[in-house]
Amino acid sequence: MSTPLLTLLALLGFAANSLLCRAALSGGAARSIDAGSFTLVRLASGALVLAVLLRLRRGGGKVTEHGSWASALALFVYAAGFSFAYVRIGAGVGAMLLFGCVQLTMLAAGLARGERPRALEWAGLAVALAGLAGLTLPGASAPDALGAGLMAAAGVAWGIYSLRGRGSTDPLAATAGNFVRGVPLALALVLLARALDAAPPPSPKGLLLAVTSGALASGVGYSLWYAALPHLSSARAAVVQLCVPVIAAVGAVLLLGEPLTQRLLLGGTALLAGVLLSLRAKQRPIAAKH
Repeated sequence: MSTPLLTLLALLGFAANSLLCRAALSGGAARSIDAGSFTLVRLASGALVLAVLLRLRRGGGKVTEHGSWASALALFVYAAGFSFAYVRIGAGVGAMLLFGCVQLTMLAAGLARGERPRALEWAGLAVALAGLAGLTLPGASAPDALGAGLMAAAGVAWGIYSLRGRGSTDPLAATAGNFVRGVPLALALVLLARALDAAPPPSPKGLLLAVTSGALASGVGYSLWYAALPHLSSARAAVVQLCVPVIAAVGAVLLLGEPLTQRLLLGGTALLAGVLLSLRAKQRPIAAKH
């Protein structure tokens, strides 16, 4: 399979996670599955698919030999925040917030490591932050504040998870191990949620959407992404991910009937443009001094 096709399918999988999660969790009291159960089923089905793929590739070995509890905790916080946020906000704005917070977390980590951004990078960061503010500031079309905060936390957690995985020599194996470790954390969340608020059992539709999100959009999607990554530069891999919130936003309008608001259009454009500007600035060679 060619690299462009692998990349396209992986990006569609990433965007599908937002659409599947929102489809399962929208509808208020009539929703087909609760957020905790969606998180558990997503992580469990993703762990199963990743473990099978790893076993087929390696011919054996224990999944738990890879990954770490610290990374699994970051993965769990991302998955739980993602699910609980989509009870309250739309798929389009959720994807924009998630992507923006992931990239801003990684940029902040670079600053903490002592990187010195150029003026163009600072400008891109300022534009991205303005777009993020435009998406979340109070107003008639503002997303639910708690939902936006949960999605921002999910984005920070995924950014941390991504940073922790940068040095991995076998990212597919590490991800499989982290998914497996995330399952008991998600189970504890479900038990706690049930103790606090007895939710109705998930419907077949809700379970199907959660399994599709975990097994296909996450498990298969991540494996396709890892197959494409060796053939993509870091800059290109970062830039092509700009497509994910755009695909999710378009899908939310066409498939879920969500409105394309002026806030989403302007704020999302500014957020993506600012991140793209910062990424492009990072790749510009510094002129030699004479």
